Amino acid sequence: MSYIEFRNVRKEYIMGETSILALRDASFHVEKGELAVILGSSGAGKTTALNILGGMDRATSGSVIVDGRDIVKLNNRDLVTYRRHDIGFVFQFYNLVPNLTALENVEFATQVSSNALDPKQTLVNVGLGDRLDNFPSQLSGGEQQRVSIARAVAKNPKLLLCDEPTGALDYATGKQVLKLLQDTCRRDGITVLIITHNTALAPMADRLIRFRSGQVIEEKTNPSPADIEDIEW
Repeated sequence: MSYIEFRNVRKEYIMGETSILALRDASFHVEKGELAVILGSSGAGKTTALNILGGMDRATSGSVIVDGRDIVKLNNRDLVTYRRHDIGFVFQFYNLVPNLTALENVEFATQVSSNALDPKQTLVNVGLGDRLDNFPSQLSGGEQQRVSIARAVAKNPKLLLCDEPTGALDYATGKQVLKLLQDTCRRDGITVLIITHNTALAPMADRLIRFRSGQVIEEKTNPSPADIEDIEW
């Protein structure tokens, strides 16, 4: 069994008399320690899949097995525990607490984890050792996203889920953030999933998963992933 098994997952949203089918029997798998890139246009279902995998949404049917456990069957309390200890989230918009420093933002996140890493050292690892006492308003967009990544990584999660992590960044800064995510996967052995609409990022992935209209239309592995520094778009 693979580390992640997303099996025939269906997600239907009911809004009044209207039914919206966001996922249609979507299936893919990811091995432990891989960096997976999930591609698809807006509305393809990739964010819905990530939210279900992260325990922020529930599948209507199907199974989502992570490290041998079907999270679709978890009750609400166990799902909260799963999010706290197993999942790190990185979003397009950084979602930092504005009145906390960079260090305090990371420390705040580690309080809910039972096996957290040292917040200060984690910020040093993402290149922000000299910005520990700065507030988000005193940081550039790239620096704020680095704090966001440090906050997620410091929880010492099994999975790092990234939803368009460079969407609000310029080209050069975006490449720096992607390099950080790639290095984190390689160095720490964390399984990383990155959602993007940028097809040029496909070569950086150990595994490429492509969504269209709520279904997985392609899944393939890459035996020789490219360094993000060598990719242009």
